[in-house]
Amino acid sequence: MNSEFPVMDTQKAAIGGLRAAFASSRVAHAYLIDGIKGSGKEAVALFFTRLLLCLNPHDAVPCGQCRNCRRVGEGNHPNVSDIHPDGQDIKKGQIADLIYRLNKTGLEDGRKIYLIHEADRMNTAAANTLLKFLEEPEGEVTALLLTDTGSAILPTIRSRCLEVHLQPPPREQIIERLVEENGLTRSMASTATMVTAGPEEAMELAGGEQFGQARKTVLKLVEASEKNIQEALLFIGTDWGPVFKEKEETELGLDLLLFAYRDIAAVKAGLGNALAYPDQRELWEQLALRMTFGRLSTILGAILGAKRNLHSNMNRTLLMEQLVLNMQEVEHAL
Repeated sequence: MNSEFPVMDTQKAAIGGLRAAFASSRVAHAYLIDGIKGSGKEAVALFFTRLLLCLNPHDAVPCGQCRNCRRVGEGNHPNVSDIHPDGQDIKKGQIADLIYRLNKTGLEDGRKIYLIHEADRMNTAAANTLLKFLEEPEGEVTALLLTDTGSAILPTIRSRCLEVHLQPPPREQIIERLVEENGLTRSMASTATMVTAGPEEAMELAGGEQFGQARKTVLKLVEASEKNIQEALLFIGTDWGPVFKEKEETELGLDLLLFAYRDIAAVKAGLGNALAYPDQRELWEQLALRMTFGRLSTILGAILGAKRNLHSNMNRTLLMEQLVLNMQEVEHAL
């Protein structure tokens, strides 16, 4: 493995395409780097940023030692700008400020690069402001948009970017590594690797007390939801709220709930070899016998809808109550 840039080995196709663009002097003005959490988006973006600004590249690989490579690695190159969500989203003012900085004459000569992290979190005004700049970039400017969900990016923005799709690392390998090297149970490792593809991130996540409690609470909600609506609603008020207090925690809970019903669908289809909750296989088999594919599909859609509503500042308790009601309504409608 390349010790200086291990991402060259873990994301060979993506890095190969970026190196080829650099070698042929056909660098696009905007790239959309799309990959699941833990797939290495930040590492790919850092590699390409270094390559574009490196003073001594060799064979389309940054030297890693020159002044520019060091400054990029340390996060203090004046021609590199990073935008992260401010609170729940990326706002119009952030993009407007970025464009103003890029147009200033005080920066160094050469290419200017800006990275928009979690680009799918741009609100509509921010996305439209960026779109205008993408249509008429001034000078030698390269945009790197990083996202877990490229489909959430405005089609008009996607059409102006060269898309770079990252491959997730083999999940089974990560599970084995977490079990053998870090002492996690296979069940906990299996759930954590559904949330993030990175072994370090998965270990940090699974090693926290919050994650274990979140996992347990989600499984209890599945059982309560499959009994009756009163029990499910009571559970939301008494057990769910204390565990999932913040918006980010609620999003994790919804992801874990989504994985549970995906497991049930996989077991029903006879594809239960890579479950998020392998320790729950017996329960999933029981539920799979009682649930139709139509109901499972609608429940999964309802959970995805709740995830979207979560970012619209909807009251989180109300959101979860509405979700369990929607899940029950599906059953009564069948």
